[in-house]
Amino acid sequence: MPCTSCGSKTLTREDISGSLICVSCGVVQAFDNYDAQLYGRDGPTGIYVHVGTAGTGSALNYKEKKIYESNKLIDELTFKLDLTGQRSIQIKNMIDKITDGEFGLGDWFPILIGACSYVVMRLDDKSLPISEVASVLNCDVYELGRMITRVVEFLNLKLPEVDIVSMFERVIRNSRLQGFTNLDESMLDRMRKQGVLLLNCAVKWFLTTGRRPMPVVVAVLVFVVELNGVSVKIENVAKEVHCTVVTCRKRYKELLEALVKVAQALPWGKDVTVKNVLKNAPFVMNYMEMKSMEKRKEERDGLNCGGIDLGDVVSECLKKDVEYRIEGGGVESDPRYLEVEERSGLALTGVDCVHKTQLSHECLAMIYTRFANEIDDGKLLEESEVIHGVKGRGGYELHAYRDWWCGKSELSKKVLLKKILEKDVGLDVMPPSFVNGCMVNERRRAKINAAKIRIDKIMNPSRASTGDVDNVYFLESVHTRKRKRKPVAEIDWEDLIIETLLLHQVKEEEIEAGHYNTLLDLHVFNSGIM
Repeated sequence: MPCTSCGSKTLTREDISGSLICVSCGVVQAFDNYDAQLYGRDGPTGIYVHVGTAGTGSALNYKEKKIYESNKLIDELTFKLDLTGQRSIQIKNMIDKITDGEFGLGDWFPILIGACSYVVMRLDDKSLPISEVASVLNCDVYELGRMITRVVEFLNLKLPEVDIVSMFERVIRNSRLQGFTNLDESMLDRMRKQGVLLLNCAVKWFLTTGRRPMPVVVAVLVFVVELNGVSVKIENVAKEVHCTVVTCRKRYKELLEALVKVAQALPWGKDVTVKNVLKNAPFVMNYMEMKSMEKRKEERDGLNCGGIDLGDVVSECLKKDVEYRIEGGGVESDPRYLEVEERSGLALTGVDCVHKTQLSHECLAMIYTRFANEIDDGKLLEESEVIHGVKGRGGYELHAYRDWWCGKSELSKKVLLKKILEKDVGLDVMPPSFVNGCMVNERRRAKINAAKIRIDKIMNPSRASTGDVDNVYFLESVHTRKRKRKPVAEIDWEDLIIETLLLHQVKEEEIEAGHYNTLLDLHVFNSGIM
């Protein structure tokens, strides 16, 4: 072949590259090193580059590139979750064990990273809400929960119980809401202890049983913040911790209702409602704290208030170190506030004598009324925690230091569930789910009885009774204590299903359980199939 440039036939092939070069002009001949594909037994093969092998040089093969990109994604997501250092290494090791060292780059891989991050934190007894992980990954909470379940089952792990106290401490420590940044450490520690006490009480009252923990944390945090005079909205707190506002409001209402029930033990408890329980919260929490520091079922010597221990409450109202400033400028201790007069006319001077006296509810109510007339509602100031009273009937102006919170209760810190259940905080209730289940069973039982009466009227008209019971029946709610009147004439779909099941001779205990679809499939639709 002649040279394509000069036309001479002095062509030679280079040993290294294999290209054909002209000796006269040095031009490399184009398209000379074309390699025809030869097909063998295993498919197409080439002379210099074989199909199915990776090249050498700067190009990475697929597996190495995949592992590199996977580790890069793990570092990025763990940094957003504030999981660096040793925890990031634990997450990588867990993913390596699950994927057999293959890792991945699909849409499922970030969810696996979030699931492993959650499992690592749970195994370390640290708080990492699943809603926060889902917000960082921008994925669905339920999808992340299913991945967490698969990780736990694959690794055969047993996660510890959710530490709701750690969740609360993490939220109150890392909160960036307006009003939290200006608080000092002492106030934050005070709010933390109060919140832990309320959380432990919420656990005892079964407010966290079968529920998501974060809405309860939000409810307690908002209550404690408002109690200490800091203005915050529940919507902002719920948005910060990625919770549903409606659920947080519901938990907040349940917390207030529980505190109202506790306040019923106080002499003025009948006046405490959901609307004003926040103003009475210092007395209620002080009472709860005192009850938790007592031994269960132990009564004080010489004090019997109908099973209610209010000695410290009375002592707080009658404390000796309260100074009263007269309008003229002098300071003196008014003996009027240090004496408790019984009906017999005996005057008891000092606080210590109160514990040796049997005080009735009327006497306690009288003491509180006298105390409330001299002191205003009592707004706690953030700086000095001093309550300034208004001018009373006797011409005295109260300047008393009242620190109602001591924080010495064992429930002000994280304790085991067994100890929480053993403590007495002034209220013992049944789980709300159990109470609701009993109410639903009672409602179904009433529907079954009404359906039996209707069936009996049709099948036996002569024996039909004409009483008021046939016209209406009442359902009494355990919580609201209100009666709901429902005419029997308004028959809904549930009444029709119950009648159908009764006609097919289904047991009343099975109907009362409420599994209507299953009972219809077994006894109605498949009744003719043997």
